[in-house]
Amino acid sequence: MTGVIWFVQVVHYPLMGSVGVDGYAHYQRSHQRLTTFVVAPPMIVELLTSAAIVVWRPVVVPLWSAWVGLALVGLVWASTAVLQVPAHHRLAAGFDALVHRRLVHGNWVRTILWSARMALASWMLASGTDLM
Repeated sequence: MTGVIWFVQVVHYPLMGSVGVDGYAHYQRSHQRLTTFVVAPPMIVELLTSAAIVVWRPVVVPLWSAWVGLALVGLVWASTAVLQVPAHHRLAAGFDALVHRRLVHGNWVRTILWSARMALASWMLASGTDLM
């Protein structure tokens, strides 16, 4: 998800402002449908596996890191629900430069959270390989 969010943050969301007013509502509705199809399954898997690591924590994973990983996923979901989804719904009615700007700026929250999660997951994996 980290690679996806960086692509969305740096390329995809900024380019939404170039679509133009005519046809933007159709574009945005299609974007929502297709993007949900691509990102929802991995987000659900990430949530479930994060919870599983807390419940069935491998010995090499410190408890605090399992909880931090789950908290980061929870914050990503909260940001998605509170910032991104409402902005996409407003944009589905037509392009609004202020809402678009809020979408792009607000998405930095998820970009930072997923990047931190990737760093934490990489650290957990590297720590586990030290014992092998």
